[in-house]
Amino acid sequence: MIDSNDRESREFNFADNEDNNDNYWMNRLLSWWSGFSLRTKLLAIATLVVSLLMTGITFFALNSIQRDAGMNDTRYARDLGLLLSGNVTELVANNQKKEISNVAEKFWRSSRNLRYIFFTDAEDIVQLGIPISATPTSSDSQFQLTRRLKLPSELKKRPQFPLVRQHLTPQGQVTDVFVPMLWKGKYLGTLALGVTPNKKALASAALTREVTIAVFISIWVLVILGAVFNALTITRPVRELVRGVREISKGNFKSRISLPMTGDLGELLNGFNRMANQLENYEEANIEELKAAQIKQQSLIATMADGAILLDSRGKIVLTNPTAKRLFRWEGRLLEGKYFLNEIPEILSNDLHTNVESILNREKEKDDLRFSLGEPARTLRIVLQSVLDTNKVELKGIAVTIQDLTREVELNAAQNRFISNVSHELRTPLFNIKSYVETLHDLKDQLSNEEQLEFLGIANSETDRLTRLVNDVLDLSRLESGKIIQLEEMDIKPAIEQTLRNYRLNASEKNVSLSYEIEENIPSILGNFDLLLQVFDNLLGNGLKFSPKNSNLMIRAYTWPDSCPAFPPINNSNDKAPQCELVSPLPRVRIEIADTGSGISQADQEKIFDRFYRVENSVHTEQGTGLGLSIVRGIIEKHGGEIRMASELEIGTTFWFDLALAQSDKDELLTQTINNTGTFSDSEISEII
Repeated sequence: MIDSNDRESREFNFADNEDNNDNYWMNRLLSWWSGFSLRTKLLAIATLVVSLLMTGITFFALNSIQRDAGMNDTRYARDLGLLLSGNVTELVANNQKKEISNVAEKFWRSSRNLRYIFFTDAEDIVQLGIPISATPTSSDSQFQLTRRLKLPSELKKRPQFPLVRQHLTPQGQVTDVFVPMLWKGKYLGTLALGVTPNKKALASAALTREVTIAVFISIWVLVILGAVFNALTITRPVRELVRGVREISKGNFKSRISLPMTGDLGELLNGFNRMANQLENYEEANIEELKAAQIKQQSLIATMADGAILLDSRGKIVLTNPTAKRLFRWEGRLLEGKYFLNEIPEILSNDLHTNVESILNREKEKDDLRFSLGEPARTLRIVLQSVLDTNKVELKGIAVTIQDLTREVELNAAQNRFISNVSHELRTPLFNIKSYVETLHDLKDQLSNEEQLEFLGIANSETDRLTRLVNDVLDLSRLESGKIIQLEEMDIKPAIEQTLRNYRLNASEKNVSLSYEIEENIPSILGNFDLLLQVFDNLLGNGLKFSPKNSNLMIRAYTWPDSCPAFPPINNSNDKAPQCELVSPLPRVRIEIADTGSGISQADQEKIFDRFYRVENSVHTEQGTGLGLSIVRGIIEKHGGEIRMASELEIGTTFWFDLALAQSDKDELLTQTINNTGTFSDSEISEII
């Protein structure tokens, strides 16, 4: 029982394995077939269909030829049998055996296609047979055969019609003809003939068959050659053309098709190559234009005074310019691909989050915000602008523009302070002038000459005060207009002495000591006498203004080299101070104005040279417009120099600057002047005034 189950199980497993193998090979076949392209599949199917069609046509042609040959053989054998039967039937009826034998032998010898001849009687007993018996002898018994010939049963059913059939023998095909011999309605027997096919007919049929097969093979070969020719002359160029089009669509305009083709296909391939060449040239031209435009755009963005940041549609940074990196302290950082809101200061990110999200969600197209950030405080204006595609439908990103308005805010504050100060400065002298003039006008008869002169003197001093205020504004405007002043060779000592004479009376009233130290034989300089006189006047006036009683105010003038490195002292020298070696053969003249006044705080020192800035705005001890030191800085810069200062509270302040010698290169000095001057334009000055 166990053996039976095992056998059944093995048979079942074997059947499953056969099914699996069939499925495996079927899947392999389908996989192999699916690997071909549609063009190859169609070509293979077309070739197969043509081959099957030609095979069918050839098969039917050969059958027709074979059938016609068989019919010809059958017709020939039947006619031969009827002919012999017609010649011997009467002889058989008269029992003339010798004549029958002679006729049969003649018939046998006259035709090479006869295989045998049999005569039977009504009982199907063979009476005569060739080649079984030849020419008869004298004895009749020689023609008698005891052999019975088995005739087809169909013959007896239709004795009046001959019967023809064919059969194969080792020597070839034989056509059997059975002709019933009837004489006056009486059945005498049967004439049986064996006829071999006609050699000429066989040769003709064989030739026809061979020609037909040759034609079939030729057509099939032509089909195969046509397919190969199609693959070589049409399919391959088309495939190469498709490959070239794919390369062009990928942007590879260097793709070419090098096939030696003529005719329409050759013209098509040449046209493709010409098109690819034009596209390549067009691409190169466009690339050059795009590169040039990109360089211009990058240069423009890089040199923008405002910060520029480009975000993608998810809020990630795509591009930043140097100004934006400087504003957000991003120098040296790789920001591309990072979220903008995560990289800016947290306080700014919290304020901008809602605005950025609203633009990314297409709720807004533009937003404009202002923020105060950092210490010291900086005022930033941030403009968010959505970037759309050419169809104005899809959001591509956000353009962020950052403007540092700190300078403008400070300028506006300074302008407001200036307007307030100028208004106060103008109102006070104008009120005093008006008051004293009205008093003189109304009470001139009641006033003494001394009082009238006093009132006129006060009005005159107030008028001078107004004139100085207007002149300061005009001087600042001229200095920052960008005009080049004329520098001439001059001696600095007379300008210093004249300034000291102008302030000596005021210094005496305030009990301030004025003095100066001028190097003997100090060289001449290149300068403008009137402007330098204004510099000394402003610096000395400021020093006197902030100097308390019993303090000192001094002006020094001496030569000073362009560069002076300090070297350690010589060992045998008792002088422990650093030594200064004259490096430049052409030094400058240094001017110092030093006081022992109240000094200037560090915070005020950073802004002391700004326009409209006044120290008294903080200490509220002195009056002024805040333009004096700005004018001084402008004049010194016009002379190719730079004014500097050092100050300590309750100790004093020292201002100093350098002036070029008369032998200096004027072109180099002009270059320094252009580099130093020009912070504000004429339009800004005129707007402030």
